[in-house]
Amino acid sequence: MSNIRARLIVVLVVLCGFLSVAGAQPATAAPSDSLWFDGTSLTVQNGRFTDGQGREVVLRGYNVSGETKLEENGGLPFASVADAKKSATALRALGGGNSVRFLLSWAHAEPVRGQVDTAYLAAVTDQMRAFLDAGIRVYPDFHQDLYSRYLFNTGSWYTGDGAPAWVVDAGGYPAESCGICLFWGQNITQNQAVTKAQYDFWHNKYGLQDAFLTTARTVMSYLAQHLSDTEFAGVVGFDPYNEPYAGTYDSGQTSRAWERDLLWPFYVKFRARMDAAGWQAKPALVEPNLFWNSNIDSQKQEGGLLDAGTLGPRYVLNTHFYDQKAISGILMWGKAGDGQYATDFGTVRDRASAAQSAAVVSEFGHPLSGTVSDKAPTVLKAMYQALDSRLPGASWWDKPASSGPVLSGTQWQWDLYNGRHHEAMNGNPGKVLTSGDAWNDEDLSAVRLDDSGAVTLRQDARLLDRLYPAATAGTALAFTYEDRSRDGSTTLTWNPVPGSLPNVSRLVGSGQYGLLVWRSGSGTAPTELHLPASFPSSATTVVSDLATVYAPPSYTASTPVGVAPEPGGTGSRRVLLTDADSGVLHYALVTNGTTSAPSTDLLGAAKSELAAWVAAHF
Repeated sequence: MSNIRARLIVVLVVLCGFLSVAGAQPATAAPSDSLWFDGTSLTVQNGRFTDGQGREVVLRGYNVSGETKLEENGGLPFASVADAKKSATALRALGGGNSVRFLLSWAHAEPVRGQVDTAYLAAVTDQMRAFLDAGIRVYPDFHQDLYSRYLFNTGSWYTGDGAPAWVVDAGGYPAESCGICLFWGQNITQNQAVTKAQYDFWHNKYGLQDAFLTTARTVMSYLAQHLSDTEFAGVVGFDPYNEPYAGTYDSGQTSRAWERDLLWPFYVKFRARMDAAGWQAKPALVEPNLFWNSNIDSQKQEGGLLDAGTLGPRYVLNTHFYDQKAISGILMWGKAGDGQYATDFGTVRDRASAAQSAAVVSEFGHPLSGTVSDKAPTVLKAMYQALDSRLPGASWWDKPASSGPVLSGTQWQWDLYNGRHHEAMNGNPGKVLTSGDAWNDEDLSAVRLDDSGAVTLRQDARLLDRLYPAATAGTALAFTYEDRSRDGSTTLTWNPVPGSLPNVSRLVGSGQYGLLVWRSGSGTAPTELHLPASFPSSATTVVSDLATVYAPPSYTASTPVGVAPEPGGTGSRRVLLTDADSGVLHYALVTNGTTSAPSTDLLGAAKSELAAWVAAHF
């Protein structure tokens, strides 16, 4: 811990009166399997997440976990640290994630006004540490939905999470009722108890917003103090407030004006609390108005923090995307197809670019049970496709230079207890929920525990455990991944290698493949791509201008193409591509299309085709 940061924490302890320096953790070693270029803090530079080696970083993972929205484990993501460790290992090894959005509860952090529950913070820190020690980056999120569970009566159809009971008691809100609401989200705009409570928060009535900001600062100070330097380096930043919405607008106020006059000033205040808590070098991951990028025209509201100016390196554009048309079961009858969300995710890229900041899609997903669950395989594939590139597969090979930056994203959600909950809804012992996510009839978890207690995926591993450029040594110019995931017995192939590249097509065959084009930077650390479990090292082919190899060897600094474990000891692996230049175009095709060594002639011919293709398009 640096002297400056140590002094700052001591000052904060004296000022806040909540914490004791006696609980500070000593520095610890980096996660197992780490290499010399691993483990540095992330910053935002030139609109991308960047590590300490100057590499562009892409965050991929899951929300951990909707369990925080329930009461059965006291607002914690897990029942125990052991479960947190089991979850972290599986998330890395089975789900291919390198990051998580880690949910926190205001209600449990400050159950009594002005009194922070340090036992809750200690438990949160221990569970968060399980992910950091597995080499997984974390960004905490103060989560709320429908403002607070304490707005809802014991017999209600719905529930919420977020604010403590004392907040609701201060407001004296009307009896909650959503009327005829088919989806829980309709409460956001139709339930007067919810709309009034949201309105009061944003107008700081009863000093509620001030209280929240004070607690947030204390929580961040606690984390900075009780995580080691190595662990704290794995904390990306902080998501101040989940899915903000005005509740109701003042007379004549527009959604854009609300963002400008109420939401953005709140983020500025939160940013100041981050700085005071020792988080100066970490960005605030700020969300616009919840409805700014809705794909239903009647719900869309102008927003996107348009009047915040240049966000720059201290803020990240943080947004969610769900296909509400598909979820409705009415507005989209069929399934998703190639390029389904290219425009929607292109809007995220464009807004982040205009704001000169990075972007993260911190929630996306689709129900895995119920009447519209049959759409999930195609909807999720299309969303991951849109994270990888702004182009449909049908046009990617023809104009790859328009691919755009690879977006970071965390899928909703990763909940070990899916289908095994024991949640007394709204405190009602006669209404104990066990199925799905045990929250407003949702069922989106990509994972569950089987009868033996083993972690099991609920979605196609080919969809979830993906090849992606976790760190690019320079600037990523284009990326695509054909996962060949399944919709039932149908293999979904939306980006086949074109016939104009016959040898590349022959090499890939019916296998999965990813292709990255990048321009090298001035650093010495390698480019790395997460290697899914479906790519065994002994049957992986890499065709690159750096080297062409079947069954890549173990990484060394002098090996242009090699394989190494990912940090954390979870068994996950990565391909490492080392260049020794700056400002030079490079490409790498990674495929599992053959189980035996391809001929030297085929590898050479595929390399020639790719080299000509790159020269023609870049």
